[in-house]
Amino acid sequence: MTLKRLVLLPLQVLLAILVIIDELARPIYGPLIRRFAALRLVEIGERAVAALPRFVILILLAVPLAVAEPLKIYGLLLLGKGLLVRGLLILAVAYLASFLLIERIYAAGKPKLMTIGWFAWLMGLIDWVRRTLLDWLKRTPVWVAVTAARNFAARVVAVFRAAISQRRGSSSGQSGERDSR
Repeated sequence: MTLKRLVLLPLQVLLAILVIIDELARPIYGPLIRRFAALRLVEIGERAVAALPRFVILILLAVPLAVAEPLKIYGLLLLGKGLLVRGLLILAVAYLASFLLIERIYAAGKPKLMTIGWFAWLMGLIDWVRRTLLDWLKRTPVWVAVTAARNFAARVVAVFRAAISQRRGSSSGQSGERDSR
């Protein structure tokens, strides 16, 4: 192993951990992003961002990114030191900033940002790394077990929802019969 690879290995491991955490959290925060994006104030903000010049959008994207991404690393470091609550709290705040602010700025400005050559190249590289890591992760026994557990939990929730819905429907039908008598 060359010195360069040895030096880059911790960075690669850290990036892999961040990408994996991001992908595992995505189903949880997806509905939150959709609700947030539907707010009138957010829609107005996105239109305003989209109207800006591409390098202004880049700066708007870089500022919260420069705060949130190091916070994610710091949160992981705290977790590694055994400071569970503090590490999880910092990770949660950093991911919330990413999900709600950075992703909305990126979504609004993406067409203009992708006209910046190096930025488009970098985003392509990030996408390739994410897909490569996910492809690897999906082949591991841990992923298979987690996916099976998630699917089982989803089925259990669906059964309970159906039972509750059916019970509410039958109880409202009974009350309607009592009212008509």
